[in-house]
Amino acid sequence: MTEHDAESAIDDEPFMRRALELAREAAREGEVPVGCVVVVDGKVAGEGRNMRERLHDPAAHAEIVALRAAGAALGTWRLDGATLYATCEPCPMCAGAAVQARVARVVFGCADPKGGGVVSRYRIGIDGALNHAFALRGGVLAAECAALLREFFAGKR
Repeated sequence: MTEHDAESAIDDEPFMRRALELAREAAREGEVPVGCVVVVDGKVAGEGRNMRERLHDPAAHAEIVALRAAGAALGTWRLDGATLYATCEPCPMCAGAAVQARVARVVFGCADPKGGGVVSRYRIGIDGALNHAFALRGGVLAAECAALLREFFAGKR
């Protein structure tokens, strides 16, 4: 996956591993296994996992849940300087939420060829068309993230 930021020296793997733990929790609950953490100043400010089925909420994607938690914890919707770690490429809704939250970086595991909002289908947050842009890094622990999704959907068939 293409690196769109100059901060590739940052060790993103520990935060992605936490996002993977959250994705596994989602899978155990029958949710699509996607997890997300929002990190500010090297500390987790918010976490989330898919909760659409549990909450009966089409917007309860892992990224939205994590952004809401970070905003509540920090007392602001402006998450300047934050990095969002998601196990799967954010969809257009979640990429748009990252733009609205003023997230500085988005790091994701595996690409989503059918619904990806930042590189696979659209370029939300990186194409310069909106009022805010974020740095992007994809492919962090991609094989592990993709395997979790494949296993989940194989069990559904």
